[in-house]
Parts: sequence; C-alpha cells; structure tokens
Amino acid sequence: MKVLIVGSGGREHAIAWKVAQSKRVDKIYCAPGNAGIEEYAECVNIGAMEFDKLTAFAVEKGIDLTVIGMDDPLVGGVVDAFEAKGLRVFGPRQRAAMIEGSKAFSKDLMKKYNIPTAGYENFDSAEAALKYLETADMPIVLKADGLALGKGVLICNTLKEAKDGVKAIMEDKQFGSAGNRMVIEEFMTGREVSVLCFCDGTNVVPMTSAQDHKRAQDGDQGLNTGGMGTFSPSPFYTPEVAEFCEKNVYKATMDAMKAEGRDFVGILFVGLMLTEKGPKVLEYNARFGDPEAQVVLPRMKTDIVDVFEACIDGRLDEINLEFEDNAAVCVVLASDGYPVKYDKGFLIGGLETFKEHEGYYCFHAGTKRTAEGIVTNGGRVLGVTAKGSNLKEARANAYKATEWVKFENKYMRHDIGKAIDEA
Repeated sequence: MKVLIVGSGGREHAIAWKVAQSKRVDKIYCAPGNAGIEEYAECVNIGAMEFDKLTAFAVEKGIDLTVIGMDDPLVGGVVDAFEAKGLRVFGPRQRAAMIEGSKAFSKDLMKKYNIPTAGYENFDSAEAALKYLETADMPIVLKADGLALGKGVLICNTLKEAKDGVKAIMEDKQFGSAGNRMVIEEFMTGREVSVLCFCDGTNVVPMTSAQDHKRAQDGDQGLNTGGMGTFSPSPFYTPEVAEFCEKNVYKATMDAMKAEGRDFVGILFVGLMLTEKGPKVLEYNARFGDPEAQVVLPRMKTDIVDVFEACIDGRLDEINLEFEDNAAVCVVLASDGYPVKYDKGFLIGGLETFKEHEGYYCFHAGTKRTAEGIVTNGGRVLGVTAKGSNLKEARANAYKATEWVKFENKYMRHDIGKAIDEA
C-alpha cells in the first residue's frame, strides 16, 4: 500500500520510520517532510495547510492511507477535506480536533462530564481577566485558548507576572490569534505524565507512558518550548494510576466527545498531573506528541499501520497493542536562543554514526538538505533517542549519542530524565 504522511518535524520522522517497518507498505510520501524523513519517504513540496494540493496529490498517486501528524491541519479540517474526496485518512475530524484547538472548549468539556482537571475560568477580554486576577491565588497558570506551538502557557508566580502575562497574550498577541481568548487555571503541583491513546470513536487503547520536559533550561527554568526532551515509561505512572485514568479520563473523554456528537478517531494525547488528590488533566492534544512520539514509537512492537486502520474502521478492540519491556530517552538538540531568537543554516556532522549503533535514533525536527550537506533549519533541530534495559541506561545512552552530533550553536538540556534518579 501507499502511505502519505503530512508534516515536517521529529514526530513525523518517527511516524515515517515506524510506518516503513510495516510489511504492508510499499511506498511512503511525506508532505513537506525534512532531510531525515527522506531516508524512508519521498518528500513532496506541499505545505501541511494546502488541503486542495494534498488531496489532489493523494488522488493522483492512489494513496491508500494518509496520516496527519500536525495540529494545525487537524484543527483546520484536513481530515474532513480528505474524507470529502473519498480518501482514507487517520486523524480526528475538525469538530473532534477542537479538543486541542480550544483550551476553553476542552476545559468546559471536562467540567461538564466530571473529568478531573484544575479549577479554571475562561476570558474573552483582558479587562475581565485582570479583574479576576486581583482575587486569585498565586502561582497561577495562563493559557492562550488556541494553538501556539506548545508555547502558549505561562506559569506566573506573582500578581505582576500574571498581569504582564495577560497583556502579552491578549493585548500584545504574543501568540497571535490564539490569544483572542484565554484560560486562567489554578496551579497544580505533582509529577507530569503524558499518555498517548489510539481511539476509534468508541474504544480507546492507551500506549506506554512518557514524560516531556517543556522548559528551555536545566532545572525546568526558562520559557516553555515545544519540548526539550522526554523519557518513557514514567516510573510514576503506576498500575493504580493507569487503572484510574483509563476509566475516569481516557474512556470518559471518548464518551464525552461521542455525547457531544464529536466522535474522536485518531490519537488523543492526555497530559496529566499526578496531584495529591489524584491524577488530573493538564491538557489534551489531538495527535502524537513531539517529542513523546520519539520515545513511544521505538518501543512499540505492533504494526502501526494495522492500528491506524483499526481506528478508522472502528475495530480497535481487535488490536493487541504491545510495547517492549525496556526504556527510551530523547534529548532535543536545539539552536542556542530557542524558543526566542536563533540562527539557522549550520552544517550538521556525525549523523551517519547512528546507523552503526542499534537502539540509537536521530529524528530530524528542523533540518534541510543543501549542496554542502544537511544543515540546521529550525529551533528544535534533532531528537537524539536511545533505548536501554531501564531508564538510567537509556538516559546514559542518549547523552552519549548527543556527543556524536556536531553543529555550531548546538544547545540542549543536561537533565532530561533526571526524575528517573529520584524514582
């Protein structure tokens, strides 16, 4: 069969790598792809938001299955556009992708259906938000309502920080139109865990757990980013926590979406906070996490194409989803200055070393092929992933592998997975 993957980051590289392992797949295309994805797929110069061109390409090439990796096209209705042409596509329709497209919608959904989450209020004006803050407890969390590349969340420790945050989001439009509405949420403490779930509209099957590191600097300092690294599984996601979440979060969310006429088919990403009062939902996403996919997919034993198709056909209950009994750690190599200002175009060396070592992977996030070779082309450049028999071994392997890669202005955190040592 022929498969088209839509996207250009490390997540899509991981998906392409996994799809390439399927015995059912003869040909993979990726739009627009990147220099790393080229190893598994023919990259085509069509943007992820060019729905007419994407569907025309899929018809022309006789694509049997399209996999949408990114949030923007999902929220924009790309699945609906493919289905309108009679094409098979994996991902939630626009009405279901709203669970990521609007934080206000998702918070209201959780409130209505008693899904555990932090207390919150939604705001359409900066004036109302500022008035609310006068009586709110600090620290507090501000969230731009719409999509903001994983960066639209501000944790404010003081009233001044919170007021400045409202100005940045709603008045200065730091995150563009994503800040037209805003959620103000109580600050929760505890361990964070990410769980990706396959969904067919009725059934939900969780994957192995992971934990992302969002802040730019060591010690969870600095600005929020799209993710500076991750590890899987989380030692804090115990069988008891999993059992609670499967009933009260994952299945409850599927049932809630169905009740709202928004049947969810695709990947539901659930960000959890393990609080003293039990697990609570931090956020939903409507696709694979990035970089969570880079540690979850290398540990997955099941043919991913079989799972995609089972989701589309509403027979996910027939799938036995299996993962390796090991661990994986991903360290993101970024451009110094990310997520604010950084230079691009630096030649990358050492990539060939990964082919010489089993259990080591280098997923491209922001790269480009030039006449001189592969160069940096984004804030997050590469996701260096390694497996190990346990988390400590995987972490040591991942950091060893980061030394193989050389480029000017290379930056990374040095404490990815440090929580492992405390478990």
